[in-house]
Amino acid sequence: MTPSKIVTALSKPLSKKGARSNALNSALTGALAAALLATPVMAEATTLRIAHVWPGGSLIDRELFQAWAESVEEASEGRLQVQIFPGATLTGADNAYQGVVNGIADIGATAQGYNAGRFPLTQVVELPGVSASSRQGSCILQSLYEQGHFDEEYSDTRPLFMFTTGPGYLHTKERLIETPADLEGLRLRRPTPVVGDMFTRLGAQAVGMPAPEVFTSMQRGVVDGLSFNWEGMKTFRLNELASYHTEVPLYDLSLFATMNQRTYDSLPEELQQVIDDHSGLEWSLRAAEVYDELIRQGRQDAEEAGHEFLVIEDALEHADWGPVLNETIERYLDEVGEEGREIYEAALALQDECRV
Repeated sequence: MTPSKIVTALSKPLSKKGARSNALNSALTGALAAALLATPVMAEATTLRIAHVWPGGSLIDRELFQAWAESVEEASEGRLQVQIFPGATLTGADNAYQGVVNGIADIGATAQGYNAGRFPLTQVVELPGVSASSRQGSCILQSLYEQGHFDEEYSDTRPLFMFTTGPGYLHTKERLIETPADLEGLRLRRPTPVVGDMFTRLGAQAVGMPAPEVFTSMQRGVVDGLSFNWEGMKTFRLNELASYHTEVPLYDLSLFATMNQRTYDSLPEELQQVIDDHSGLEWSLRAAEVYDELIRQGRQDAEEAGHEFLVIEDALEHADWGPVLNETIERYLDEVGEEGREIYEAALALQDECRV
């Protein structure tokens, strides 16, 4: 019952038994009404909708996004509630960022590479040889962002944290890829345009598609293989289809969680602080911890299934793969210009600081 309704109820005679004076009744009513009206009314909770591309119930969904949601709800004492839409159910993988810009989701998480041409400076960290693990790549990426190297690419949202997948390798259904020449004629899912350009130059057909669509496409024979990290092989069950694995680091996919700026601005200062406390390097590294565990599990699954492996050591110096990878790096840096080269050098300078 609202205070106004209670006051109305109290204005009626208290009882038919035991007459009370009108003065006493009025005084009691006034005192209770004043007390009720002086009691602060709890503000309604604000619900934040998170849209992400990983399957519901996956380790990333549980240990990253659900964990983030629970922590935010606790820190805000329930004033912030979080509703999670996994598996690209609210916004597609390739329009998750624009969905945040437009307010379809309050927070979106996806890969920069699903937004072709939108984050060219960020994607410098995806080049071969920049990082060797999710932790190292996530630390490099988040640190570069906090240094202001690509602020303008996210000027229409408010990034919360950024992370990477760890190195992406080659995985095929029918035969092991030993040299770049073995890619000729194959249909391969490419994770980014940069890797797609590499495949095309080597005579393969590069097929672009979001990660959630790869299993069905490989199952139906749309693609013969793919370039993916071990986490993706685990999360999207691709070890069930690909039995040959060439561990040559072609890229390290960058990812992010970002928030609608209007949603953030609409929050009172104390709730903005809760969001700020759940942003930055701490949550970047928490994401990386989940990824590195999935990387371990993904490779272990393939080992236990008896799959065939080829590990390319020192890939940038390798006689067969080195020229291909170094050409890929140079082609991309030529495309993004001097600013991109500066970011690349800054990323390499962070390698030791961010090493596991």
